[in-house]
Amino acid sequence: MPRILDYNGQDVFRTVTVAELVALRHGDRKLAQVTAGTAAEAAAAEAAGVEMVVCMSESVSAVRQGSSRVFVTAAIDFTGAVTLDELLGVALESLSNGADAVITARRLDVVRRLADEEIPVMGHLGFVPKKSTLYGGIRAVGKTADEAATLWRKFQLLEDAGAFAVECELIPAKVMAEINRRTGLTTISLGSGPDADVMFLFSSDICGESERTPRHARVYGDVAALHRQIADERVRALISFRADVADGNFPDDTEVAQIDEAELARFVDLLGND
Repeated sequence: MPRILDYNGQDVFRTVTVAELVALRHGDRKLAQVTAGTAAEAAAAEAAGVEMVVCMSESVSAVRQGSSRVFVTAAIDFTGAVTLDELLGVALESLSNGADAVITARRLDVVRRLADEEIPVMGHLGFVPKKSTLYGGIRAVGKTADEAATLWRKFQLLEDAGAFAVECELIPAKVMAEINRRTGLTTISLGSGPDADVMFLFSSDICGESERTPRHARVYGDVAALHRQIADERVRALISFRADVADGNFPDDTEVAQIDEAELARFVDLLGND
């Protein structure tokens, strides 16, 4: 596991470095990435041997509390920061909080501004959920030759802007394969087939917590059933408590502090006629 100095100058170990991600373009190694928003989710990813997690920029500190080793990418969303300097500030804060890279679907000027500061920045191409109205709904992007050609041009522009990697979401697998052979970007596939350098799924889909599982995801667990069991058990316990209160069965003598009878009698005497 490589040893680095993080953006606070702390000596740390990471599952993978930016340099290694760039080098994936020249080898057969495949990495895995999942989402994480809490310390528990990050700890689970590390325990499972998942190399990379992505989280919202505001969640980086919590994620780092769960794992000091996974590669953390902070997502800069469409809310809050607007200007280039504001967005740069969010990126620098994310790195200071423990992120190893940032990802943004904002304009190319943003990518260029961050890259100029040598901040490792990823782009997001294909289907971008918060831009779904531009595509007419939730669908794969690149299903016609013209649309695929436009998408390829965006890959080129993103690379020219200084990104080192790109999340590729809902791109037809054969289109992704052709692009992957040609781009210099490290590619992260979310529903875009196996011909990418990193395979990415949402933890909620993997663990069976999502209300609706997207077609590109595979469910490996049933955490939702455990949540339902916990919720049911919580209600059952509260019902029992309420019933005991109503019946006078709570508390009993074992659940309250006791006083020696002689001390109690003396206390009553001290009260007098009050």
